[in-house]
Amino acid sequence: MITISFIVLSYNRVDALLVVLEALARQCGSNHEVVIADDGSNPSQLELLFQKCPAFKCPVRHVWHPDTGFTAAAARNLGAHFATGEYLVFLDGDCLPGKSFVNAHTQLAEQGCFVNGSRVLLSERLTAQALRRELDLSDQSAAFWFKARWLGDSNKLLHMLFWPWSLFRVKPSFKWRGIRSCNLAVWRSDFVAVNGFDETFEGWGHEDADLVLRLSHLGVKRKNGFLATEVLHLWHRESTRDQASVNKQRVFDRMNTRLVRSEKGLREIAVDNTVRVTKLH
Repeated sequence: MITISFIVLSYNRVDALLVVLEALARQCGSNHEVVIADDGSNPSQLELLFQKCPAFKCPVRHVWHPDTGFTAAAARNLGAHFATGEYLVFLDGDCLPGKSFVNAHTQLAEQGCFVNGSRVLLSERLTAQALRRELDLSDQSAAFWFKARWLGDSNKLLHMLFWPWSLFRVKPSFKWRGIRSCNLAVWRSDFVAVNGFDETFEGWGHEDADLVLRLSHLGVKRKNGFLATEVLHLWHRESTRDQASVNKQRVFDRMNTRLVRSEKGLREIAVDNTVRVTKLH
C-alpha cells in the first residue's frame, strides 16, 4: 500500500480548515499523513487550529511561514518539503473532501500519471450552514444535492456519480482546461523532478497550470479524477487577480519550450528560523 501525504493549503480561514480536517480525519489511516501548509495565518487563527484540530489516526503537522502576500506556491512547496509520503495529494483548506476522497485517490494512483481532480462550487448560504455545523456536507443524500442544485446552492452534481476505472481518464497531452491545484495528486518523485511549484509566479493564478505543463514535458500524463475525487469548494470572496493575465501569458510562453524544472522551487527552499513546524498528532 502506498504512503500518501495530504498537503492542505491554508490562510486565515481556520473555520473552513477545521471542517476539511474533520472530513479527512474520518478517512485517513496509518499509511497517511496530513501536512497543513500555512501561508502565514495570524496568531489567533493558529491558536484556534491548535485547540480544535480533530484527532487523526495518522501524523498531522502544521508548517507555517511568514505572511508576505499571496505565496501559495511557496507554502505548498514547503509542505511538500516536510512531507514523507511517496504520493502527494494537494488540497485547499476550503475544499471539503467527499467521504470516498481518500479511497478514490488511492485507487486512481498510477505510475507515470498525476491525477487532476475537480471541485463543486457551493453557495454562501450552504457554506455558512456547514461552518456552523448545522449539516455534514460530506454525507448528504442524493435528494439533498438535487435540491441544492435546483436552488443554486451547488453548481454541479458530479460528486453524486462514481466511475472507479481508468478508462477515458488518461490524457496524452497538456490540456489547460480544468486544472485545479486545490485537488491534485502527484508522485513525489515526479514532483521533485520538476522542482515543484514555481515560486516566481507572483499573485493569484496559473502556477498550477505551469506545474501541469512541466509535468507533461517530463512525460507524466494527466489522469482526470472526475466522478471520483470531487471536493466541495466552500464559498468565499474571490482573491485579487491582478497578476492573472501576466501569469497566464508566462504559461503560454512555456508551452513553446521543453522546460521541466521550475525557476524557484523545492531545491531552492531554505528553512530558517522564520519557518515553524508544529506536530499536532
